[in-house]
Amino acid sequence: MEIDFEIIGDIRQIETIATGNAIREVARLRKMYGKGRWRKLTGIATVKLPDDAICKAEVHWYEAHGIGRKELKIKNIFED
Repeated sequence: MEIDFEIIGDIRQIETIATGNAIREVARLRKMYGKGRWRKLTGIATVKLPDDAICKAEVHWYEAHGIGRKELKIKNIFED
């Protein structure tokens, strides 16, 4: 599920889910963005959705040193 969204503030409670070859998409990531020490991470962030609603959400993304964050996606939206 792809949703356009904007992260407001910092991502908190960041945890590594997988690294290197444990990432199913690592070959595609290397081909698209370059070689690097790829990690898949998760965290909690305040996000602004396309309808201007602001909520907390669990976000996942891929990251490599020197390349940065790529392919952020919302995995779960928390009701307040």
